[in-house]
Amino acid sequence: MALFYYINDPKTESLLQSKTIQRSTPLIILVFALAILLSSHSTVSAQEEAPVIAIAIHGGAGTISKQRLTPELEKAYIDTLESALNAGYALLRNGEDGTAAVISAITILEDSPLFNAGIGAVYTYQGEHELDASIMHGQSRKAGAVAGVTSIKNPIIAAQAVIDHSDHVMLSGAGAEEFAHQQGIEKVDNSIFNTQRRLESLQRAKERIDQNLSLHKDALGSDMRFGTVGAVVLDAKGNIVAGTSTGGMTAKRFGRIGDSPIIGAGTFADNESCGVSATGHGEYFIKYNVAADICARMKYQGVTLEQASNMVINRVLKEAGGDGGIVAVDNNGNVSMPFNTPGMYRASIDASGNKTIAIFK
Repeated sequence: MALFYYINDPKTESLLQSKTIQRSTPLIILVFALAILLSSHSTVSAQEEAPVIAIAIHGGAGTISKQRLTPELEKAYIDTLESALNAGYALLRNGEDGTAAVISAITILEDSPLFNAGIGAVYTYQGEHELDASIMHGQSRKAGAVAGVTSIKNPIIAAQAVIDHSDHVMLSGAGAEEFAHQQGIEKVDNSIFNTQRRLESLQRAKERIDQNLSLHKDALGSDMRFGTVGAVVLDAKGNIVAGTSTGGMTAKRFGRIGDSPIIGAGTFADNESCGVSATGHGEYFIKYNVAADICARMKYQGVTLEQASNMVINRVLKEAGGDGGIVAVDNNGNVSMPFNTPGMYRASIDASGNKTIAIFK
């Protein structure tokens, strides 16, 4: 800036007409060029040093009807998604580990009665709640999961505790609860998860099941097979973390476990490709190893995140009869959120800072 002032100064302009100054013009040009180069270099360096971060979350996919979703309820969903998204993203911007961001976002969704995870979880056939959750770290491939737990308020916290304090990947039932309580995780009564609308869903489901005497897809109905929450992030250190939490399927029996706590099916993370959190008809996500398949296609076929996720969700899964969707983030901070159902509660902020919050296509 001082150089610009000197040359644009009126007194200096007259000096520039002299032969002495004219002879030094090449030097002045050189100084200008050097100044511009240094300025450009510092700008590029600053841009290169800016951390690349991204986050994508979901609150379940399924038969979400615009007619049944009142403006007030739609706003409640949007506001809660945004709250979870902003909480996770704020931690990423502060340079926090991706684990903290995933847990922060998911616990907000677990604590909301709007979603089928934690408070607001669906009922089993016996009228209780059995919760599942998992989390995976893309750098180390470490993973933790809990399944069929009934007294843990935030299962995603217990899933992380499995990584931190256990030699195992998945713990289930009473054993998982005993482990979690030994780690100081709050124990709650199962009734804390009760909500009236989930109870009404159970009553409708039991009527269908009793009439059909089976648990096949048509007997359950599409509104009873969905509802899971999840988050995937790319943190400032380039690490991908993915997590998923659910109350499972309405009227489930016999200790049924879906895809959410199963690494590779409902949750997967690999720093070399992507991270995925899934929601939908869990049996199909297990059989087709959906979360891991998306990342594998990126890694071994060289396709983009968008191509891999759409192929699996809208071709492979759909043709097999599986319904649902995923949210995914790759190692460049790109986001993909495909689903093959009428709607999916979802939100994201990609590496460029583009923010999306949506329910329908």
